[in-house]
Amino acid sequence: MVTRQVPKPAELLELMSFKKPEFDGKKRRLQSALTIDDLRKIAKRRTPKAAFDYTEGAAEGELSLARARQAFEEIEFHPSILRDVSTVDTSCTIFGGPSALPFGIAPTGFTRLMQTEGEVAGAGAAGAAGIPFTLSTLGTTSIEDVKAANPTGRNWFQLYVMREREISYELVRRAAANGFDTLFFTVDTPIAGARLRDKRNGFSIPPQLTLGTIVNAIPRPWWWYDFLTTPKLEFASLSATGGTVGDLLNAAMDPSISFDDLAIIRELFPGKIVIKGVQNVEDSRRLVDLGVDGIVLSNHGGRQLDRAPIPFHLLPQVVKEVGNDTEIAIDTGIMNGADIVAAYALGAKFTLIGRAYLYGLMAGGRAGVDRTIEILSDQLVRTMKLLEVASLDELTPKHVTQLRRLIPVNEPLQATVTP
Repeated sequence: MVTRQVPKPAELLELMSFKKPEFDGKKRRLQSALTIDDLRKIAKRRTPKAAFDYTEGAAEGELSLARARQAFEEIEFHPSILRDVSTVDTSCTIFGGPSALPFGIAPTGFTRLMQTEGEVAGAGAAGAAGIPFTLSTLGTTSIEDVKAANPTGRNWFQLYVMREREISYELVRRAAANGFDTLFFTVDTPIAGARLRDKRNGFSIPPQLTLGTIVNAIPRPWWWYDFLTTPKLEFASLSATGGTVGDLLNAAMDPSISFDDLAIIRELFPGKIVIKGVQNVEDSRRLVDLGVDGIVLSNHGGRQLDRAPIPFHLLPQVVKEVGNDTEIAIDTGIMNGADIVAAYALGAKFTLIGRAYLYGLMAGGRAGVDRTIEILSDQLVRTMKLLEVASLDELTPKHVTQLRRLIPVNEPLQATVTP
């Protein structure tokens, strides 16, 4: 029999704990977000459908993006035991400079359309966290204003080689003049991928006021207030806007891009040249033999060729071929600090976050980007401690197994690399 008694008031008081109410709505929203997916849900509530879908969506059937995320989910960690992990070191050196964390902010286009603070919020948050920020050629803040927002941090520039080559060359010169230390030469965009959500939504730059957008805006007046009462969109490169996103991308990109263009850009830029959008071992080897400073394994967040290779699955093959000769970074599908740990363990020296950053931006501007970095950092440190590794250098392939559901039936044939 259980002996029962009337609870004493003093004992009840010990059990009572009330949080101090938070009256700032933004702080309350962001504090409630414990994962990147939580930030995504907040972002979706607060952002018009066309702008949110531009961030969320990918090309065609969006298979490349889904597979990339699935690949990160289908891993198994192998922790060590009885190691001192009272403190862990998350810092690394990448492309000739330091980063406090093994991830940085990826280049994203049309960012101020997601939330009006745009790249200024991203660059400021990156600088405060001690990680690099990457400005896109199709960003909506100038090179000079990004430098002003992150004056002492590391700024990188992502370059599209345009039909009008001199536009690209001038951007390279401006980035160098403003102290951007690394240039991402992007090679997976001869044309724009078929981003069907944008076509169905009629997403244009600037957004057009139609019956559909007006109805969608009714529960999100703050977004339109910000958009209509802040300075007109300024692109890092384009002097004119109008038309769908696909129209603008196709105007900026050039299917005739070649290795000759890479040679010209290397002459113009004094900093590190990193090739973004590499998707096979053969090209990795050729680029390293040409002396580039690094490569980014990427399928452009699934936004170009659908059914493209999964960067996380490609990573061990490329590391085996060129990992001793260059620095390898990776993007696409990263939504958790554990994803970053897994990539580092398999040989990546850095990772880039795109959608995760934009979800935070849409959820709360600069404070939302800070929260994205905080969430990923907390997950990263917790995963490292549970694996019982005290530094990134202690992570090795023995800590991770890639599970087999997405392993190809047959390996792709590799052509012989010619000089």
